[in-house]
Amino acid sequence: MKLESVGLLISMQPFGERDSIARVFSVDFGVLSGMMRGAQSSRRNKPLIGQIGTVSWNARLDSQLGTFHWEAEKNLSACLMGNQEKLSYMNSAFSLIATLVPEREQYSHLYLSTVDLLNSLNGDDASGVYLRWEISLLEALGYALDLKTCSGCGTHDDLKFLSPRTGRAVCATCAKPYINKLYRFPVDLNVTMRFLERACMEQGTELPIARKFLMSL
Repeated sequence: MKLESVGLLISMQPFGERDSIARVFSVDFGVLSGMMRGAQSSRRNKPLIGQIGTVSWNARLDSQLGTFHWEAEKNLSACLMGNQEKLSYMNSAFSLIATLVPEREQYSHLYLSTVDLLNSLNGDDASGVYLRWEISLLEALGYALDLKTCSGCGTHDDLKFLSPRTGRAVCATCAKPYINKLYRFPVDLNVTMRFLERACMEQGTELPIARKFLMSL
């Protein structure tokens, strides 16, 4: 079995002295896991997290781990290395993808959003760029936030709260009986973290440490 695509190298874990177990988030097949031979010992064309490139995944059987052939085209993380905050946003995004996105299922819109995230993090509004990415991740996972219409009366005006149950906006009037149970606008990383924690819990896992670390920045 052979799969070929373009993707982002999102994680690598050492395996023995030379090899690594890697994850690539591809545009055509979503998250792929496999062995990257010689990844630790390579001196030229060394695989690095944050690279975008062409990937070939091979395995005799669909159930096997498989092996990668990786050809990097560009390191999108290179411009972030001197800034811990911006690098932390990248690490958080990659860890959330690895934790929550099911393997070998296409998430092309999320992939494009992730590439856009890496290309935009070096700007002046890194936190806002990352927040919008998390909202797109939640949407891709089935936890879309409706921030434009009140869930109670349908109005588009005076939206000041968000329902933790439905992820829908609530206007000030409809919010009065439940005001202590709702999240307040504007939506921030504390709010999206609550929805991500729910997604992790429903998948039987925990919020990645890299995402928790953002709250200390």
